Amino acid sequence: MSVGQVMRIEVDLGRCTGHGICETIAEDVFEVDDDGSVRIHGDHRPESDRERMQQAVTQCPAAALSLVED
Repeated sequence: MSVGQVMRIEVDLGRCTGHGICETIAEDVFEVDDDGSVRIHGDHRPESDRERMQQAVTQCPAAALSLVED
């Protein structure tokens, strides 16, 4: 990935079970609503966020998150 490029974090709401692990990892990016679904604030993330986003993806127990290279 080149400098200045971004990645995108996506959530499959059909799979999301609202555990909130992603929110714990990056509360500035993920928010679990009262109904248990996750909301992403700023789905396009800079390279500097890669480690946190990968951690959120791999630790999601429902495998509802994915990281897409833009």
